[in-house]
Amino acid sequence: MDRGPANEKEESGYETPPTCILLELLLKSRHPSGPFNEVWPNIIISDARTATDLALLKTLRVTHVLNAAHGPAHIDTGSAFYSDTHIQYHGVEAPDSRDFDLSVFFHTTADFIHMAVTRDSGKVLVHCARGVSRSATLVLAYLMIYERLTVAEAIEAVRGHRNILPNVGFLEQLRDLDARLAVQKKNIKTAIRQT
Repeated sequence: MDRGPANEKEESGYETPPTCILLELLLKSRHPSGPFNEVWPNIIISDARTATDLALLKTLRVTHVLNAAHGPAHIDTGSAFYSDTHIQYHGVEAPDSRDFDLSVFFHTTADFIHMAVTRDSGKVLVHCARGVSRSATLVLAYLMIYERLTVAEAIEAVRGHRNILPNVGFLEQLRDLDARLAVQKKNIKTAIRQT
């Protein structure tokens, strides 16, 4: 049986919105964002400058940093950069390219974010260069995986606090995740009804 996008609605009763609708959600009612914003309780999306300001991170009470632009060609902080703090670090070496498969990191980064926010007084800062595409994509994936939001609900939740704009390739990867999660949710509901 074909499990492609054409059968999403039939199988789960939910249809992942097309990319053009997601772009409308991302572009409507835009307002200036600062260098960092708390977009969900204890989850901050920021630019690179914020992530390298140790005094500010202390003031913000950040306990974990997720760098979505890790590596020498990008923002090369790493665990050593935060060694004089109590900050736990996780880095993903990802270019902001529509052809890059960021989805391979969705579950490991969602696990890292979840570990941070479920800790007593845990707060995670997720960043890339500008805090708009890569970091936003990883936060959206977390909200979809752990908070069980649809892709549109996750976008609305984050957009209420920060202007974000994942590149079109990342949006397609989030749509794929949304479709897979919708089928999983339907299967769980069906299994519960059968017990």
